[in-house]
Amino acid sequence: MATVPPDKGTPAPRRTRSPNYRSTIYQTKDGYWHGRVTIGIRDDGQPDRRHVGGKSRSEVAEKVRVLERERDRGTVRKVGERWTVGRWLAYWVENIAAPPHVAENTHNGYLVDVNKHLIPGLGAHRLERLTPDHVERLYAKVQRDGLSPGGVHHVHRTLRAALNEAVRRSHLTRNPVLLAKAPRLDADDVEPYDVPEIQQLLEAAAKQRTGARWALALALGLRQGEALGLTWDDVDLEKGTIRIHRSRLRPKYTHGCGGACGKKPGYCPQRVNTRAPTGRVKSKAGRRTIGLPPQLVALLQAHRVQQQRERASARHIWHDEGWVFATPAGEPLNPNTDYHEWKRLLKEAGLRETRLHDARHTAATVLLVLRQPTPTVMSLMGWSSESMAARYQHVTDVMRSQVASQVGDLIWNPPTGPGGRAAVTVPSDSLAAVLAVAEKCLASHLGRARQSADVLAALDKLRAALLDAAARSETANETKTETRRPTEG
Repeated sequence: MATVPPDKGTPAPRRTRSPNYRSTIYQTKDGYWHGRVTIGIRDDGQPDRRHVGGKSRSEVAEKVRVLERERDRGTVRKVGERWTVGRWLAYWVENIAAPPHVAENTHNGYLVDVNKHLIPGLGAHRLERLTPDHVERLYAKVQRDGLSPGGVHHVHRTLRAALNEAVRRSHLTRNPVLLAKAPRLDADDVEPYDVPEIQQLLEAAAKQRTGARWALALALGLRQGEALGLTWDDVDLEKGTIRIHRSRLRPKYTHGCGGACGKKPGYCPQRVNTRAPTGRVKSKAGRRTIGLPPQLVALLQAHRVQQQRERASARHIWHDEGWVFATPAGEPLNPNTDYHEWKRLLKEAGLRETRLHDARHTAATVLLVLRQPTPTVMSLMGWSSESMAARYQHVTDVMRSQVASQVGDLIWNPPTGPGGRAAVTVPSDSLAAVLAVAEKCLASHLGRARQSADVLAALDKLRAALLDAAARSETANETKTETRRPTEG
């Protein structure tokens, strides 16, 4: 039977097209293969189709599968502007990590890291092509150029923060800094002052016009900016409290002569300070109210009387701005001047050289000696994390000697009872249980047959000791209850 040929007018079957948003692979006339993957929807409502290409179908198919997996995991880079590392860092430090979102001092540190180290070292790389190897080589280079380990670690933290923001905004799928090996930062060996040295410092500070400033640092652990940023409105001498909510900022100068003097802005005879005198404290935990010891209240009262005498002497040149610690003309103290005053104080007291910030370590260690609970220490010191206690509280030589002495007494000099016999501590509940079993045994026929005068005497002593312990415990509970009872009237 012959096959009937199709009519000439019958149309040929059409090729079926892939459903909407399905990935496609095709070849163009030049022999090159292309793939298109739908990632999502653009802001204007159009499909977001990404393109990959290659010389073979298998190569393009693999690229399509990789892009589909990234799409399903939500790690596809955001469509739009292709950032370089330098352009992203400049945008981040000028618009994202800038006041009022971060403190001004923090922003200044970011600016130094970005402009001096990161952009010159990594700025030309495409953002999505930056690798951990690039980052590690930068750390090694800046350290060879003389940057301290602390400075290299600060660069590391700045770059990590900037690229974390790029990941959050989908400009990067992952942060290469998290994969790079962070530069090693050895903690400084801080040896805080012990109590006799603190007393020696306070004795020398009492001879200075700002002696109360150093008493605040050593007793309360205030940061330099927190102490210099205090005004009398923050101090309540009647209640014995101070309120910490601002910090003194270092001055930032520009030329008042237009640069004609040829000096740095800070040494210009007509320099102009462009920065506010104070800013926010370091963190939310830094905003706190602290109780003052009575001795510190007395020091601040005497300091206020002295400042009123200085105000009367200064007359019209006095700057009435309310600073607790001010110059003889009432202006806020410069942090640099304050630092040099600390160094002079150490020499006058005849003590070893330390940083000004070590006074804060000393105050935290005093709280450790007093066995204050960690939440209380965090509140007084203005910490937001318990890990700060490990950084600021140190074991001093005196504490080491005390522990060594206690260990020696425990091992080589155990406590003894009457007659030189060793004393053993046993819970009263355990002794009561033993006594009950012994009395039950004595009450039985077997017990009476074997009882002796020594056994009866030992049980009488045990019974008397338990009664005495119970009586002392009852007396202690009554005393505690009486103490807690509210007084009438």
